[in-house]
Parts: sequence; structure tokens; C-alpha cells
Amino acid sequence: MNAEIDLRLSVLVAAFTIASGVFDALAFTHAAAMWKEGRVVWPEAGKSCGSFLLGMTAYWGAVRYLGEAGVVFAELQTLLWFAVTIVGVALLGGRFLHWQPTEQVVALAVMVGLGWLISRTGA
Repeated sequence: MNAEIDLRLSVLVAAFTIASGVFDALAFTHAAAMWKEGRVVWPEAGKSCGSFLLGMTAYWGAVRYLGEAGVVFAELQTLLWFAVTIVGVALLGGRFLHWQPTEQVVALAVMVGLGWLISRTGA
């Protein structure tokens, strides 16, 4: 593979993975607000559903280009999506920046730990 194809593939993987994670983070954020006093808040439900649909579609694009790049294991593909999604939820919710530095470091360590487990188990 030449450098031009590598760069193209890297950009496509990053773009689709980030889009998928961001849309799913939005979907989770809206889902958390879609119930009020035991009733569905339809605008929030619609935003959640639409965001999940966009996130799923972007994820399929990410998987296509990850496969082209040789990343064919679902565990690793999911880890990339999960990392973007969880960071997105934390940032969209606005709470992550208010966590104590210790908790922020633990959250990052968990992400690194997941990556380590996946790489060590052959995924």
C-alpha cells in the first residue's frame, strides 16, 4: 500500500469512527432525557432514534474501512467506537470535566486497559 492510500484509509477510518461515536453519544444523551414523570418525551425520543440511526450507518462505514485496513476483529472495531462514544457522552454531559483528576485518570486507564486486553487476547 502506498502512502496516499494509507492516508486516505486513515482519514476515512477516523472520520467514520468519530462520526459514529459522536452520533451514538448524542443518542445516549437524548435517551437519558426521553422519560419525564413516567411519560415519553417524544422530541427527545426522536432525537435519540435519529442519532442512533446516523451512528449505526457511520459505524458500518467505519467497519468497511477498518476491514480494508486489516482491522477485522469485532472487538477492536468496537473498542475504537466505544472510546469515541464514551468520551462523547462524558463531554456532552459536561460532567467529565468536573470529575476529580483521579477519576479522569482512572477512566483513561480503563480505556487503555481495554485496548491492552483486546491486543493481548489476539483480537
